[in-house]
Amino acid sequence: MCGIFGYVGNKESVPFILEGLKKLEYRGYDSAGIATIDHGKIFVTKTTGKIAELERILEERPIKGSLGIGHTRWATHGSPSQENSHPHLDCKKQLAVIHNGIIENYLELRRALSDEGHKFNSTTDTEVIAHLTEKYYDGSLEEAVRKAVHDLKGSFAIAAVSRKDPGKIVVAKKGSPLIIGIGENEHYVASDIPALIKYTGKVISLSDGEMAVVTRDGYSVTDFSGKKAKKEITLVSWDPVSAEKGGYSHFMLKEIHEQPMAIKETIAERIKLSSGEIHFDELNLTDEEIFEIDRVIFTACGTSWHACLLGEHLVEQFVKIPSEVDYAAELRYRNPIMDQRTLVVAISQSGETADTLGAIWEAKARNAKVISICNVAGSSIARESHGVIYTHAGPEIGVASTKAFTTQVTVIYLLSLYLARMRNTMSEADVKKRIEDLVELPHKLEEILEKQEEIVGISSRYFKTANALYLGRGKGFPIALEGALKLKEVSYIHAEGYPAAEMKHGPIALIDKNMPVIVLALKGRRYQKILGNIEEVKARGGKVIAIATVGDSLIREKADEVFFIPDTTESLSAILAAVPLQLLAYHIAVKRGCHVDQPRNLAKSVTVE
Repeated sequence: MCGIFGYVGNKESVPFILEGLKKLEYRGYDSAGIATIDHGKIFVTKTTGKIAELERILEERPIKGSLGIGHTRWATHGSPSQENSHPHLDCKKQLAVIHNGIIENYLELRRALSDEGHKFNSTTDTEVIAHLTEKYYDGSLEEAVRKAVHDLKGSFAIAAVSRKDPGKIVVAKKGSPLIIGIGENEHYVASDIPALIKYTGKVISLSDGEMAVVTRDGYSVTDFSGKKAKKEITLVSWDPVSAEKGGYSHFMLKEIHEQPMAIKETIAERIKLSSGEIHFDELNLTDEEIFEIDRVIFTACGTSWHACLLGEHLVEQFVKIPSEVDYAAELRYRNPIMDQRTLVVAISQSGETADTLGAIWEAKARNAKVISICNVAGSSIARESHGVIYTHAGPEIGVASTKAFTTQVTVIYLLSLYLARMRNTMSEADVKKRIEDLVELPHKLEEILEKQEEIVGISSRYFKTANALYLGRGKGFPIALEGALKLKEVSYIHAEGYPAAEMKHGPIALIDKNMPVIVLALKGRRYQKILGNIEEVKARGGKVIAIATVGDSLIREKADEVFFIPDTTESLSAILAAVPLQLLAYHIAVKRGCHVDQPRNLAKSVTVE
């Protein structure tokens, strides 16, 4: 949520900042602004709306400077307005501040600063940071920021510049992501890697309680007390081209089509097909610790939570130990029962989700073992976990998650097989066969993508609907939830996912000729039950769109629309079934004229509670 980008070097900063902010648009925003320092003066331009509007204003009234910071704001405290957009200035207009996060004690600070004579021009929590920094400024911007952060409660990623210290950007972090990009005679700050990969593959991720001074020639990192911090440089392997649309109409469509390769790259170095071995070098669990596990708790938010639901099925099926799923925001506040024999698996695409990070802290405080599954190397969640498994999905720019979800489920599948083999709950031959099935999956995904026009046809018949119901059983239920979420996110159609057996306990009252029901009618032991649910929908005049397994000769007699996915094992069919539902949501949204990659009110990375 919100985006930060800063540049200091030998070139004009504005083009870098605008380009960086554009790369962060997926995080969600309602206003944008820039501050630069030039010849001892500070220049600020900001506006509500899109970056294109900020660009237009800057073309009419250019500002210069080889040092600058930019921001895209997603409103929390204070409505979207020019006054509330960032950067914010102090009373003397000699320093500018941008901020991601929430300052929980801002009202208390605002009252105290107002009593001291400070004048506020906005209703945001961020402006108190500018005035606090002004209050403490005594010749050093770094020391002023250091004193200011000690007064702040909440989460924040801060970037500050001053015309009195014209060669430096001072940044500070607690709870919200902030990284430094390392160049030659120029350096960058940003809230996420995609903003930087065009310029550098070398980054440093700040940890909570750290701040840095970034100049043209280098950077120095300390903790909030001033103690020097030793930081390792992370080499980002993402290709800059991977953050571009590459000829696709939208990032979401591009990322749907990238799923076969993303899964190939996620499994490539972790399996040995000839022997059926699985390697997780980054897991950091000893054999003894694996044998001691007596329960697995999956936790996440949003789409990643749906991946967790599939994880619950797979762990209990393969590993034969109890498993459960918790929303991260609930886990962190409900006094969960866990101990050193509990394995907590936290899942997040960005590795920065605030509630998931909080759940990890709660689990560690109760001595649970924590491993995370995420897509961003060096992210906060990866650093805070005992072990981490990275998906290799590459940058996911579309707000509605697609390839991140399927690679998460792929990792969970492999992890479940790994634990099953280590605990001797599955034979070596059985694990080898299931790995062989997994290796075939990317090709089967390509078969689905080649039939995209079938989904386009279905979308043209249903894009005007106001409501939709998604039904599934077993592993199909999480996919029903995910399909409904995708439709809600990008098309703004009200949709709900339900276990098919629960339809009779309420949702059946909604079914009529205007209510399409999307049914996961996949092969398996629940198949006959699903056919019964379809009969119940049809008896009430409902329209049925079925996702079925190729070779199913019964389904066409019962459903109004059928999309067939290739045959695979029941455990892997959920990954295949997710893709036509992603495509359905995408094409319906396009036909409705929706902003697919940046849906209203949504942010890619939710870094506040």
